[in-house]
Amino acid sequence: MKTLAIRSLMFAASTLALLSYAQPSYAAYLVHVTVNDTTADINPELKLGMAMNGDMSKATMSLKAVPSSVPAGEVTFQVTNASKGTVHEMILSPAPDMTKALPYNANESRVDEEKAEHLGEVSELDPGKSGALTVTLKPGTYLLYCNVPGHYMSGMWNTITVK
Repeated sequence: MKTLAIRSLMFAASTLALLSYAQPSYAAYLVHVTVNDTTADINPELKLGMAMNGDMSKATMSLKAVPSSVPAGEVTFQVTNASKGTVHEMILSPAPDMTKALPYNANESRVDEEKAEHLGEVSELDPGKSGALTVTLKPGTYLLYCNVPGHYMSGMWNTITVK
């Protein structure tokens, strides 16, 4: 009798585990973001920010996002700082008009995050470190950028399309 009760409990437990495993998962879409620099030289005078028509081939810093397009819904940005010696971050903002520059505070060499509608960030990643940001996004174009002083104007930004 005792053996039958134990087997019944084991069967019930394994069935429950199987049912919970079989439930559909609504995981976020994953975007891999790599922040990096070819040199720690910061040159905001290059004016490589969005819609500034600077020569991006002169960029000393980069922010790459793969894939560059995802469906609307929950999106996770997995950010890795591939730099050997520079702290970077990734900030997410809507980019409704790609022909207009972001609000920029030249005295601080930074984007005004409040005016740029800051949606979230992975802040101050040491070299070799990673972090993640998960947000729910509607269709549109979004800007990813590093706002450590001078980095945005040194070419550290990219866009992602949400469909």
